Amino acid sequence: MPGVEDCQFDGEVRSLNLPGAGDIKERILFHDGATRTIKYSCFESPGALKSHHASMTVLEDDEGSRLIWEARIEPLELETFVKESMKGSIIQLEKVLAGN
Repeated sequence: MPGVEDCQFDGEVRSLNLPGAGDIKERILFHDGATRTIKYSCFESPGALKSHHASMTVLEDDEGSRLIWEARIEPLELETFVKESMKGSIIQLEKVLAGN
């Protein structure tokens, strides 16, 4: 995720530090290597986030692979912020996978 200064994972909780935004904690709810799926929920963050559940699945595609990333958040007013963060994360992931 762009801007992440530090990330720790204890096997259940992923703790992220975003300078200027604060600390975020996400609980990994489900992980399956066979289906390449992860589900997680943000349970601690600065600001007005009340609920956040997301899933990511990587599917095989004729051109390589395709990422399906979905999120349900409350309040809905945070949708634009979360969507932009997800877009930034996808761009960063593409760079990492391309070796840049």
